[in-house]
Amino acid sequence: MPLPIEHKDYYTVNEFYNSVEGEFVELIDGHIYNMTPPNRLHQRIAFNLSRNIADYIDSKNGDCEVYPAPFAVLLDETKDTIVEPDISVICDKEKLTDRGCTGAPDWIIEVVSPSNYSHDYIDKLNLYHQAGVREYWIVNPMDEKTTVYNLQEEVSPKVCDFDEVIPVGIYDDLKIRVKDFV
Repeated sequence: MPLPIEHKDYYTVNEFYNSVEGEFVELIDGHIYNMTPPNRLHQRIAFNLSRNIADYIDSKNGDCEVYPAPFAVLLDETKDTIVEPDISVICDKEKLTDRGCTGAPDWIIEVVSPSNYSHDYIDKLNLYHQAGVREYWIVNPMDEKTTVYNLQEEVSPKVCDFDEVIPVGIYDDLKIRVKDFV
């Protein structure tokens, strides 16, 4: 899990925006966490998935927008929490600001790195569920598995191998085989 920065005990959203520019960090419940820079495989997967999703949305003349990291998502200002998902899909353009997104994206994809394993599977899962994210995918290149959460329903997550075709919950006709993007 990323380590918190020890400058002070608690940061507000405003303090975060005014003190960490240019750093790869997240603010969770008022605590700043350093993030490890992603490796090349992580970046290739995130880039290729982002491009594929954006191409799909464009082909359908869709209203949603895709934002790869770094892209600040202010999940809940009252909890002083700003995260930078690897991929954010936002369908409500009123949530978009000059700083990023205010409120829950519709779909978030995180690509797991060895250093952020529990952060993505536990901490962020809980944050995203509480914030109202509709769909959350955890792409794990080490295990070659993708865990798919439909956070709108109380159903168990689906764990898929990279070579499986995965239907996207927020779209009726988009299916993704992660192996195609590795």
